[in-house]
Amino acid sequence: MSQTSATLPAFYIPHGGGPCFFMADPAGVWTGMADFLRSLPERLPEAPRAILVVSGHWETDGFAFTGAERPGLIYDYYGFPAHTYEIAYPAPGAPALASQAAALLHAAGLKAGVDAQRGWDHGVFIPLAVAWPEANVPVVEMSLDRSLDPALHAAAGRALAPLRDQGVLILGSGMSFHNMRAYRNPQATAPSQVFDAWLGEAIAQPPLQREDSLSRWADAPNGRFSHPREEHLLPLMVAAAASEAQGEPVYGELVMETAISGYQFA
Repeated sequence: MSQTSATLPAFYIPHGGGPCFFMADPAGVWTGMADFLRSLPERLPEAPRAILVVSGHWETDGFAFTGAERPGLIYDYYGFPAHTYEIAYPAPGAPALASQAAALLHAAGLKAGVDAQRGWDHGVFIPLAVAWPEANVPVVEMSLDRSLDPALHAAAGRALAPLRDQGVLILGSGMSFHNMRAYRNPQATAPSQVFDAWLGEAIAQPPLQREDSLSRWADAPNGRFSHPREEHLLPLMVAAAASEAQGEPVYGELVMETAISGYQFA
């Protein structure tokens, strides 16, 4: 891919709950999050040539990238209205980008490959269908390494950083608070806010200190309460390490009684 006139920022975004943005929401639970996702194109210095999404819903041995020309969709949510299993997102894939990303990880000594068969899970197509509904930007999904090692994911982010100079938008897609048993429980509000405050301070540090702090997220106040399993937090490690700039919060509100945030790394 050729150089562009601007380096694109990287983001860590919340992708909501299942197909939440495509269902009736009379209480407005998801309104603020949807508005934030719709604002993503406006936050960029120029339109992306491709989008690389690190999803908390795909784990592999080593890292993997979707390499199909036209990836299908994986409706990996359960018990939702029938129409949500008919959501379409016909954006093209980007096989060349998938190969380039895998090569960058290989060059950094990391295990990576291209999966030409796999489609996109809802951590990819749901937020993108809100942010880029025209589905006209090529997309590649990146998996997590099933070791769930924060340092390994940070190393992957550093390796992928050059893509940002080539018009590739790197999105870490997860949820900054992801304890399914705590959602909608008012007693979870204060603990989630404490962890959210810690996370905001951690991402605002210079790169080396930030990576060290994020690698020790489980020792943070209410860390394990906020993430009994860390798959929805690890996309943050990739997005943060893809930039040497200090992170800043660009979204934050209480959703289902818990503090949820999104971050930008210039």
